[in-house]
Amino acid sequence: MARKSRKRPAKKQAALETLSVSPPEQPQAGGSAPATAPGTTGRFLVLFDRSAAPQAPNTLRRVANLSLASAADFEDGIVEPEGLGGADAVMLPDLAIAIASAPPEQTHALGVASDTGILAIEPERVVYTSGQGWPLNTGPAASADDMAPLDYLRGYRDAVNEVYDRLTGQHDAEAELGAEAVTAFDEADATWGLQATRVVSSQHSGRGIRVAVLDTGVDSGHPDFAGRAVTGASFVQGESVQDGHGHGTHCIGTACGPERPGILPRYGVAHEADIFAGKVLSNRGSGTDGGILAGIQWGVSNKCAIISMSLGAPVQVGQSFSQVYEHAARRALMQGSLIIAAAGNDSRRPARVAPVSHPANCPSVMAVAAIDERFAVARFSNGGLNPQGGQVDIAGPGVDVRSSWPRPTLYNTISGTSMATPHVAGIAALYAQADSTFRGRVLMSMLTQYARRLRAPARDVGAGLVQAL
Repeated sequence: MARKSRKRPAKKQAALETLSVSPPEQPQAGGSAPATAPGTTGRFLVLFDRSAAPQAPNTLRRVANLSLASAADFEDGIVEPEGLGGADAVMLPDLAIAIASAPPEQTHALGVASDTGILAIEPERVVYTSGQGWPLNTGPAASADDMAPLDYLRGYRDAVNEVYDRLTGQHDAEAELGAEAVTAFDEADATWGLQATRVVSSQHSGRGIRVAVLDTGVDSGHPDFAGRAVTGASFVQGESVQDGHGHGTHCIGTACGPERPGILPRYGVAHEADIFAGKVLSNRGSGTDGGILAGIQWGVSNKCAIISMSLGAPVQVGQSFSQVYEHAARRALMQGSLIIAAAGNDSRRPARVAPVSHPANCPSVMAVAAIDERFAVARFSNGGLNPQGGQVDIAGPGVDVRSSWPRPTLYNTISGTSMATPHVAGIAALYAQADSTFRGRVLMSMLTQYARRLRAPARDVGAGLVQAL
């Protein structure tokens, strides 16, 4: 039975991408609510104890005079947090988290009140795609004409790196990054990433497994996805699930692309998985915590075994993880959904290593680093620097990764921990198909147990390179 659809408010302009983000403070219940800080939206995330969640409407009304809607009130559970259906806040029932759009003094009242069942209150952040090597124009009108010649750029990059290494004495940098002596991959039939992770020899296809990719959407008319089961939902105000950026189509292609694409090589892992494309990032590549959490709620409620998120925001050394996201991830695991997220691309190895990004830095989220085809840590890949959360769990192929791209381009080769993440997500679907008990924390454990150990330290690659069954 279809759920009642609330009236949507007028469309609002999507948040524009900002290149530099200062992570906000994370006040706990009982602390003061700050004014809007750079990198935040002015809304707040309210984390309830699960036992107190049923009383959340009364709590919000009594303490802060806020009205509360529920994702269950929206058609198919799809709620755009920027709209809230006319309410002051919306509850994500499977996660026991509310997204509140109210003046700071009202939200602050929740933090200082007693006996509310509120565990934490955090400002909502702005988040971005975690990839590198985008078109020079990343807006909706980006096309093949906007792309810099990749072969030229790679050659230029390699030449500059060689000169730099010789001048600075960094010629042993590849050894520091953990490069291994490996045979060059022939990509005539399958991408190097699928070969390195043993996907091409796997007997599993992901059949019957639901994989949610929360990103910039999908090109629903891409010929390589014709006839596939694709369920789409947009959590971005005023934008459909159609991908006007490219990042989402690329990630979905790696995780769940076809076994025999229109043009070789094969680039997709779980070629028979059921695709759930959640648009949580706009066509400009930016989004909000609320949209992402609403996407997680949607994935959990649709019983997706894997939720892949190639997105994030940078954190500082010593900064802790989000309590809201950590509890959301734990609650997802309890319901059989494993969240896999990109570690981030803020490093400039070997000179500088940045900590794992938000929300991959949560202990209950599987954080994915990137390696290249020599099995070396990608120079941009973040590392596990923060002792309180922020570890890297596993690595995936993330340099020069070919996958699907919105029409008319169809295919593109780019780099980033964003590209490593869907490799892990697709392989997780193979594990989930192989054994119905491989869900939640068990699935995370199995992925790390069978990973290929690498020369690079665990700080940078976790258990090693993900491997298919």
